[in-house]
Amino acid sequence: MYGIRVDEAEKRLEEYSTLNEFFTRRLKPGMRIIEADSTALVSPVDALITGAGPITAGTILNVKGQDYTVDELLNRSPRTENYKDGFYMVLYLSPTDYHRIHTPVEGMIVEREHVPGKVYPVNEFGLRNMRRVLSRNERLITYIRHAGAEVAVVKVGAMNVSSIKYVEPRQDKVEKGQDLAYFEFGSTVVLLTEDETFIPRSDLKTGLKVRMGEKLGTILPK
Repeated sequence: MYGIRVDEAEKRLEEYSTLNEFFTRRLKPGMRIIEADSTALVSPVDALITGAGPITAGTILNVKGQDYTVDELLNRSPRTENYKDGFYMVLYLSPTDYHRIHTPVEGMIVEREHVPGKVYPVNEFGLRNMRRVLSRNERLITYIRHAGAEVAVVKVGAMNVSSIKYVEPRQDKVEKGQDLAYFEFGSTVVLLTEDETFIPRSDLKTGLKVRMGEKLGTILPK
């Protein structure tokens, strides 16, 4: 029904004992190319970009007609201050997509936070018709310090996605493209960069389909 690329999966379809095991599948080696440029910020997931742009005075403007504050999204973290004039990307994973989440930069994980919350849908309907679902739903937030500054990888749970899990064993030092976490159904990742540390690629916009490892833009030293 969804046209999932079964040929990319690490194992044959009949080797997965449950739907969930298949849904959280790894890929065969070489199925995704990780942009090698050390200044590149890469997509952590296969996804559709449903929002992207500069953050203005702590506000993420017009994601499907709604505004969000970074303060709400990051659960009023003290780190919020560093992202008030940064850049955001909303990456939506459909049931068709590969559902593992990878690190967008090389660096050190400096903080992890689990934010309990609702599990409203984060598809087109949910983003347009339900009040600020990205900052009300369950979230798993990972802050990664890299050579330039820091990025926040905000993994947002959704309806039928009450479980977002880190890959074990957890590591603090990570390589770009490293396996970080996975959804046990489709959902969304919001990627935030700190103030004045990111230049998006020229064609980065809502409606663009990207693959894990693909360059989203250039990281600048802070």
